[in-house]
Amino acid sequence: MRITRVTTHHHRTDFTYGASAGGVGGNLHLRAMDTLLVRVETDTGLHGWGEGFGFTLVETTKDAIDRLIGPACIGQDATDIAALMRMLARRFHNFGRNGAVSFGLSAIDIALWDIRAKAAGVPLHALLGDARRGSVPAYASLLRYGKPDDVARNVTEALARGYRHIKLHEFDLACIRAAHRAAPDTPLLLDINCVWNTEEEAAQFCEDVAGLNAAWVEEPIWPPEDIPAIARIRAASPVPIAAGECNGTVEDFCRMFELRAVDVAQPSITKIGGVSAMLEIAELTREAGVRLVPHCPYFGPGLLATLHFLAASEEAEPIEIYFADLARAPYPALIPRDGAIAVPDAPGLGFEPDLAA
Repeated sequence: MRITRVTTHHHRTDFTYGASAGGVGGNLHLRAMDTLLVRVETDTGLHGWGEGFGFTLVETTKDAIDRLIGPACIGQDATDIAALMRMLARRFHNFGRNGAVSFGLSAIDIALWDIRAKAAGVPLHALLGDARRGSVPAYASLLRYGKPDDVARNVTEALARGYRHIKLHEFDLACIRAAHRAAPDTPLLLDINCVWNTEEEAAQFCEDVAGLNAAWVEEPIWPPEDIPAIARIRAASPVPIAAGECNGTVEDFCRMFELRAVDVAQPSITKIGGVSAMLEIAELTREAGVRLVPHCPYFGPGLLATLHFLAASEEAEPIEIYFADLARAPYPALIPRDGAIAVPDAPGLGFEPDLAA
């Protein structure tokens, strides 16, 4: 089975996320929700869909695929995913091991796994593990509001929609306390997006939120590559530490585990190398005794691939769902209900994206 064509599609849609005023998109400065859909076609007629990270960077990742990665895939064997991804990684490593090129490689890998599962006539999760969960619990990942009233109102709305875990992208203690008052029995996952510049600030923040039902503190310090600093913060923190969404390679996670830097590893399937890399990291987390809760605030094939991965995993972990309402979703049927999301049972990823949207 040979690859005959690689095409990219930039899906853009308006969205709302419950903010009362100010710029749409909170800490990510989003004005629309962008998804890069990547289609890989083969000479058998089978095709697969992938997704490369994302958000305001989609045109850069798209360019890397259109000009570099896609042409290099033409004529290659789509069935030997490991060999093809190894060749592409070696060929383009000088363009960066973390960034648009690696995001593009992740998209190709996801699409190839979609093709593999379609060729086998099974849903993707059947190739990834034996758990075969029909649904995966979800947690609501709220964007940053910066206003306690907005935070409390949206936490309440998320609970009303059936979510039982809430992620906040707030670092203002007033906002976090507002969330805790609105939902005192609900675990709060605190992603502070590397806001602190010193270990002392980060450690103090961890102490401050320890009594607010904080399930973890995520990305506690700038820069995210300072793994020794993360390890020292973890040693001082009364709450678990999570990180890894900014990692670009499996080797980054090896170093994290060697330094005992995290309680929770968060690889992003659209950044780290797709399904293949996620499976490698899963084995490493088992050996290190670390939880694996993927980063996946997406709406395209990256979300679907993560859903299948979690459906197949030995340990049941929740999936991240962006708490945003899209005007036109890439997959209109992929909607959480009662705090969980159903796993498609059709071959491959299970859905075709709505390109008309």
